[in-house]
Amino acid sequence: MLLTTESVTKTFAGVHALDDVSIRIDEGEIVGLIGPNGSGKSTLVNVISGVLAPTSGTITLGEERWGRRPSHKVARCGIARTFQTARLFSDMTVLENIEVAAGACAPRGGRRGGVRVAARQVLERLGLGHLAGQPAEGLAYGVQRRVELARAVAARPRFMLLDEPAAGLHDAESDQFLQLLLELRREHGFGMLLIDHDLRLIMRGTDRIYVLNEGRMLAEGAPAEIRKDRRVIAAYLGTDDAELHTEAGADAPAT
Repeated sequence: MLLTTESVTKTFAGVHALDDVSIRIDEGEIVGLIGPNGSGKSTLVNVISGVLAPTSGTITLGEERWGRRPSHKVARCGIARTFQTARLFSDMTVLENIEVAAGACAPRGGRRGGVRVAARQVLERLGLGHLAGQPAEGLAYGVQRRVELARAVAARPRFMLLDEPAAGLHDAESDQFLQLLLELRREHGFGMLLIDHDLRLIMRGTDRIYVLNEGRMLAEGAPAEIRKDRRVIAAYLGTDDAELHTEAGADAPAT
């Protein structure tokens, strides 16, 4: 199973937010997407997930191919996402937030009791079971991010699009989050597109990396290749006299 974009362009008032962008994600692969602010990363996630319609280009999932498809139909196809800013239903409990995703993507005719059991299982797996009855409003920021990840997992996707899921986490929390992603991949075989400004997380946790700059694809490669790419260094750090590992940290991948 592959998730690909083919020559996707998105234009706003004549300005190309995305310009001829093609990516590929294999099931079971974690692919990083990095770039300076405003480079088009979130726009690409919005196009893939159906929040925005591409001006041109197509998205392909397995044998299915589309240009514009509503978000709920994209989710039913097996693509789940998180948002750059956590978007929970604040007037619902944590469990109810998870049930929304579990129920929306459940097989037709599925019973509500089964949906609730599935939602509770996901919460327990992500260490959130004790918060099931708590209102989503007022949760600590890091907990909100984890609940949003649980909601994506509950949708039983084949691919997850994670838009800055580690934003605001310190190094230890980021390490724990990466370990969780790696465990979820082993358990479920998810393919993941991971956007984050935490280069330490990206370099340690991804199989391949795409780099966007001003809406265009600048580079693609393994983390070790991207770390040394002078074009990436110049675009991302505004200089060409240092290597990206000064920002990314240690070379060793997480296990």
